[in-house]
Amino acid sequence: MISLPVLVVMVVVGISMAVAAVHFTGGSRTTRLADARQALDRFAVDFPDLRPGTVQLTGNGDTAFIELADGHTGIVHAIGDRFLTRVVTPAEIEFVKLDSNNVLTLRFRDFTWRGGRFAFTDAVTAHAVFQPLDPNKQSVRQEAA
Repeated sequence: MISLPVLVVMVVVGISMAVAAVHFTGGSRTTRLADARQALDRFAVDFPDLRPGTVQLTGNGDTAFIELADGHTGIVHAIGDRFLTRVVTPAEIEFVKLDSNNVLTLRFRDFTWRGGRFAFTDAVTAHAVFQPLDPNKQSVRQEAA
């Protein structure tokens, strides 16, 4: 029978080795979108038949919002070292808010990706993303920080 202190040490060492293995094999690597071209290329992999328009990137490059026809918006979002791509309409949005710091809070009705907070470098870009996503089609909806 193994003593409790020896068992605790074995568990701690085992977990540490598993975490280190994941890290050193690239499991903790994150990716970003370098530019609009990369976002369009990635979006085209999943949606080759759609004709994308203007691309707006978040300030940190982890998400791109792509203008599409008929009120649709394409999204390319970095999760770890992969990208999630979606096509959304205002009807799929549960909540959207743009604050005075150019941060868009977006919550979807879909449980597979609930949305998030997306910070933009300027108000023009933030408004360009907000307006087609707003289910109420208000021209401006801002709150003080």
